[in-house]
Amino acid sequence: MPKISVCILTKNDAETVTGAVESVRWADEIVVVDNASSDRTVEVARALGVRVVQIATPSFGEMRRSAAEACSNEWVFSLDADERCTPALREEIKALLAAEPAHDAYQVPRRNYMMGRWIKGSGWYPNYRGLQLFRKDRLRYLPDIVHEGYELTGGRGVGKLQNDVWHFSYQNLEELVHKMNVFSSLGAQRMAGQRVSMGSALGHAVWAFLKHYIFKAGFRDGWAGFVIALGNFEGTFYRYAKAHESMKGWDLPANQPVPREPS
Repeated sequence: MPKISVCILTKNDAETVTGAVESVRWADEIVVVDNASSDRTVEVARALGVRVVQIATPSFGEMRRSAAEACSNEWVFSLDADERCTPALREEIKALLAAEPAHDAYQVPRRNYMMGRWIKGSGWYPNYRGLQLFRKDRLRYLPDIVHEGYELTGGRGVGKLQNDVWHFSYQNLEELVHKMNVFSSLGAQRMAGQRVSMGSALGHAVWAFLKHYIFKAGFRDGWAGFVIALGNFEGTFYRYAKAHESMKGWDLPANQPVPREPS
């Protein structure tokens, strides 16, 4: 069976990296690729006995490229610190590699947990992020700053696995707000050069809410579904609003003395 490396990407994930590492102890190699964490992530990862590679980049595409390059084996399984490989997925991957895989890369369904429940609607299940299992020499990540793209150089295309990765995307609502702010800023950078308005920011935001809450059945998930839809509203609105702000180049007013009125 070909050997497999697991790369775990981290950024201030001291509280979650242990769970990610422990879920993939079955792999031939585990590499934690840390993107300039300011907390104890690197210290915690090294204490777990895995190899740690440190990088510093604002680009998700560059981050994932660096993570893949840090791996030594033919096959790579990409995991984020807030994800967990389930035993069923582990066995599916091992069985796949023991045979001759039909594809050069695979998507993995993610089951998301938020606000004390497994999410069923909101477009969050099954939810996929890029390619998580792939031949290292057949995949090239593009240098996108967010929502990284990729190119496959082999001719056998992309498959889908059946078993889930567990995804704990937000430990609390404070983290949701923080990530919304970070991703809206990165998304605004990606929109550089586009002409947008505050009206378009509001229109896209309303559509994002309706899409997740109504058309993707977020209402099935109670308050969690509403918060997911509201988070998409805010993230979308601020992405467009930040792009508009950058386009306008608003600045402080000139510092002109105010004439004193005669008494």
